[in-house]
Amino acid sequence: MSVERTTAAGGMETSYGFKKVGPGDKQPLVNDVFHKVANRYDLMNDLMSAGLHRLWKDAMVTWLNPPKRPGWKVLDVAGGTGDIAFRIVDSSHGNAHATVLDINGSMLAVGRDRAEKKGLSGNTDFVEANAEELPFSDNTFDAYTIAFGIRNVPRIDVALTEAFRVLKPGGRFLCLEFSEVEMPLLDKVYEAWSFNAIPQIGKMVTGDGEPYSYLVESIRKFPNQQNFAAMITRAGFERVSFRNYSGGIAALHSGWKL
Repeated sequence: MSVERTTAAGGMETSYGFKKVGPGDKQPLVNDVFHKVANRYDLMNDLMSAGLHRLWKDAMVTWLNPPKRPGWKVLDVAGGTGDIAFRIVDSSHGNAHATVLDINGSMLAVGRDRAEKKGLSGNTDFVEANAEELPFSDNTFDAYTIAFGIRNVPRIDVALTEAFRVLKPGGRFLCLEFSEVEMPLLDKVYEAWSFNAIPQIGKMVTGDGEPYSYLVESIRKFPNQQNFAAMITRAGFERVSFRNYSGGIAALHSGWKL
């Protein structure tokens, strides 16, 4: 594709996939996408990653390595269905407390229902709010996680600054996101699959291919690994690093509030 990735903070604010929209217009459009796919969110990620998102999320929680002690608190942003939060609680042997924050009520409804069925309601709470304006005090959480959500935030730099603010000194930031494929040939195969197959499969499964077209396009616009690492550093984080998964189809970025 000829469309270039965003290289800095402002580029995603007015980017709805490949379409340019006015300031303030992106968030309602993104909200509508996730209202449409909330009940099939896992299926959506299966389609977009050929099922690999489950392994990447496991690797994210392994790198986080939540302690097996009471009182440790994580904020999982854009994680409405609870996918990451439940993994973290399980990894902590039921000691961690996860606050799941999402701007989309439909996604949160799925997460609350899943938490109840898993018996994890006591370890989790669900908050409907904006990643750009977190309703928490400074220095509240031991960790901040976000998986496949940051590219849907209009002002990514603001969200990163908010992440830094609510973390305790010594707190950890982890972001899992689709990124830039760095393996020759794989990038061409993945691009053809993404732009041709995923929207069509999404349409067959859900009756609407448009949300899947947006999600594929948003991946293509998102800053690459190095540029996103630079944004995390500008937000105040230190020891910023990243790991590529599956040749760069996804990347996991880490930073510390020191």
